[in-house]
Amino acid sequence: MANAAYFALLDATIAHLEALRERGVRYVEVNPQRLAALAAGAKSRPGRPAGGTAPLPGAASAPGRAPVAAPPQAAARPAPPTPPAAASAPAPSAPEPMPPVAAAVSPAKTPSGPPPVSVPAVAQPSLFGGAPRPRELSPAEKEAAMADLRQRALACRKCPHLVVSRRNVVFGVGDIHSPLMFVGEAPGADEDAQGEPFVGKAGQLLTRIIQTMGLRRDQVYIANILKCRPDTPGQASGNRKPTATEMATCLPWLLEQIQIIRPRVIVALGATAVEGLFGKATAAITRTRGTWLTFQDIPVMPTYHPAYLLRNQALSEKRKVWEDMLAVMEKLGLPISEKQRGYFLKA
Repeated sequence: MANAAYFALLDATIAHLEALRERGVRYVEVNPQRLAALAAGAKSRPGRPAGGTAPLPGAASAPGRAPVAAPPQAAARPAPPTPPAAASAPAPSAPEPMPPVAAAVSPAKTPSGPPPVSVPAVAQPSLFGGAPRPRELSPAEKEAAMADLRQRALACRKCPHLVVSRRNVVFGVGDIHSPLMFVGEAPGADEDAQGEPFVGKAGQLLTRIIQTMGLRRDQVYIANILKCRPDTPGQASGNRKPTATEMATCLPWLLEQIQIIRPRVIVALGATAVEGLFGKATAAITRTRGTWLTFQDIPVMPTYHPAYLLRNQALSEKRKVWEDMLAVMEKLGLPISEKQRGYFLKA
């Protein structure tokens, strides 16, 4: 039982560090004494149970600092100078390389970071730049992993203020085998009531956009950065943007969804979706949309949120979103007719 708990914590740490890597974090501080304790545990622990994640290849790092997704060109740089206190600490010995994630950071050291979640072992990417893309899950593995993830997410109580105000956890909907995934901001009132993302007026417009691409809504996967509707104390209606803390807390659920589905393209609907995926405010969506980004080796197309098009009915704005969808169709190798190319062009 203790061994299972160890590996559950290891998987959670890997997931957390992957999230930090996406936000541009290069190093995390680690107490040298904790490093020594973890190394002793790595030396004495039994082998990983069959079917679990194999330890990632180790790499030398300066005591007190664990690497987080250092880019390939950083490998040639000299290691940071070792503090005198760390240099005097006895070097732990271990018969096998210690996975760097085990020397990363305890959840107790990062109270503001996203909470631990277990990541499907077969979909766990490496922490090092240039690592191969994780293998695709079989259809049966995907379905089992997503069903397990859904059950855990539906029971989530990590944001007490959202738990007391929500009606449903809005997990995600669609084809988990689809190469195309749409990511929005957060559920609204309609989504909270039905437990499904994008079912209100903005969702109906998104459905029409998907259909105009020659697809059905059930042929793509749709999810949000936040799985619960942001509470609006004192307001009878309306929505608010999720806070950075709320997005960071909820992000691991979306990361697991992406790791299970491994879509070929992600469409980020609106500035908040882009911020939630990449961990920081980016350039205005008016400048970001239409420009390919990359998230965990997956191409991401930022575009306007459908709610924006409901507020701004200008043909020029509709055309911008449609040009983004044409780029997505081309990336996926979908057929594009001349009629589709001509949508929303002035006569």
